[in-house]
Amino acid sequence: MGAKGNSFVRDTRGADTIPLKMVFYLLITGAIIFLMAFSWNSLSPVHSGAKDSKQIDDVRVELMSIQNGYARDISDLTGPDGSTCTVELSLPQVSYLAFGVDPDPDMNGNLTDSYWIQENNTIICQYGNGAKDRYHIDGDTIFFRKGTFDNNTGKWIPDSDQDNNRNIGLVLEGPVKGNFDFELIMEDKKYTLSNF
Repeated sequence: MGAKGNSFVRDTRGADTIPLKMVFYLLITGAIIFLMAFSWNSLSPVHSGAKDSKQIDDVRVELMSIQNGYARDISDLTGPDGSTCTVELSLPQVSYLAFGVDPDPDMNGNLTDSYWIQENNTIICQYGNGAKDRYHIDGDTIFFRKGTFDNNTGKWIPDSDQDNNRNIGLVLEGPVKGNFDFELIMEDKKYTLSNF
């Protein structure tokens, strides 16, 4: 028995490969996680844009639904309210949402340095990266106006701000979130007025 019985033979041939395998597997796992995160960041704006398009399509349908309804005559202070609709929007990536107007025709991101251009039957959605989407509303011509609440009459009336054509159309600056009411009114012609 001698020397053989007291010595233990250890197999150390694989001892240094275990940490290398672990490092290799961790690198592969890290690469997969990185690729998944990169893919999500690439797909996230596409997913967000699709959700935004669905919401704006819903707004188009709501706005079309009131166009053949009753238009409140704003000169008749005791008359009934016009046909109304309420839309719910949650557009956190949007720079602005414009109804019936292009408030940034030169596309420099400044909504106050140029004349607004009237675009009836159109909703323009501009994102923070400068990209614009236009949505057409089918049917008769729709004129949008920004509304102002008149404390004397308790009714909504068209805003009279004519600086740079701001009395035409309606612009919601982003991020756009909340419930927004629209009402059909009659002044010199039929308008879709914002009541918010």
